Amino acid sequence: MNFKEGEVRIPAGCAISGFINRSGKRVSGADIVRSISYMHDRSNGLGGGFAGYGIYPEYKEHYAFHVFYDNTEARVKTEEFLDRHFDIINLSRIPIRHIPEIKDEPLIWRYFLDPRPTKLTSSQLDEKEFTVKCVIRINTEFDGAYVFSCGKNMGVFKAVGYPEDVGRFYRLDEYEGYAWTAHGRYPTNTPGWWGGAHPFALLDYSIVHNGEISSYDANRRFIEMFGYKCTLLTDTEVITYIFDWLNRKQNLSLEDVASVIAAPFWSKIDSIEKTDPKRAAKLRYLRQAMSGLLITGPFSIILGYTGGLMALNDRLKLRSMVVAEKGDTTYIASEECAIRAICPDCENVWSPKGGEPVIITLNEEGKRRCL
Repeated sequence: MNFKEGEVRIPAGCAISGFINRSGKRVSGADIVRSISYMHDRSNGLGGGFAGYGIYPEYKEHYAFHVFYDNTEARVKTEEFLDRHFDIINLSRIPIRHIPEIKDEPLIWRYFLDPRPTKLTSSQLDEKEFTVKCVIRINTEFDGAYVFSCGKNMGVFKAVGYPEDVGRFYRLDEYEGYAWTAHGRYPTNTPGWWGGAHPFALLDYSIVHNGEISSYDANRRFIEMFGYKCTLLTDTEVITYIFDWLNRKQNLSLEDVASVIAAPFWSKIDSIEKTDPKRAAKLRYLRQAMSGLLITGPFSIILGYTGGLMALNDRLKLRSMVVAEKGDTTYIASEECAIRAICPDCENVWSPKGGEPVIITLNEEGKRRCL
């Protein structure tokens, strides 16, 4: 029997890992697979996944949809919808390597798309919002179809299995990207299923997460007021939508997003006011106006987006996370061993404080910021 989110409970923990080369140099996906494999015991084989950025340079101007299908009928109906709303530049099955460790895989297809100009004009939306609306419609209205990645020049690869096996299954050694993230799942509320594996993604945002969000219902109710649909009943999905709404639609900086989802305690804001009243006023406003998006419970997350990575712990730092550097590369992981597995002589190793983001961007996007 295939259980889904919320049907059983298994107390546990997870592993996250990621790195970015700030010069934009593209690195084989084999490195991130090796990194996450060193935290094997933090997973239980019920979910693993990866996100890579810069992996589709030949199609970098087009949206790359990765889609799971339960059957051919779902694929046909979804492709008819895609053809009505997008110009399909290319489509194919995502290349996989059949291995005994990965079982019961769905149909896994990839599409490179551009919104049809006539549809875009009639929608009166910009192309990102148009794309989001189409993805949400597929995921809520098309039985047996799930778009699990839809950004430009990036892609998510996930499955039920240990992450190192998922990496072999998707042949990630054949991809290159300037940034990678990874997740090894040990579900806290469910046995794994393909749609519930991490990363979760919307447009170019992707989230890998270790922890359990006690504020899920409050966060979900807030974000669904703005057209998002949380169909997977998992806290990580809602985190992804929160980032999209705050950063893309509300134009908050990532630093301000961190001040919403991991808001400082009122006592800390009072302390800040003594030396920086302007900053304290801003923090107070964000905490009051966006109270429904405060994420409570233990968490460590890595956000991937075009041109950068962001790492963030909950305010009390109830989940482990380590950051290190070497040359142009910054590494993030649940455990230092996952970093040293691919960079034995890494430097500047530190553990970020709770609620304080570490944001790393490509040199082309702006100088590196580690806050």
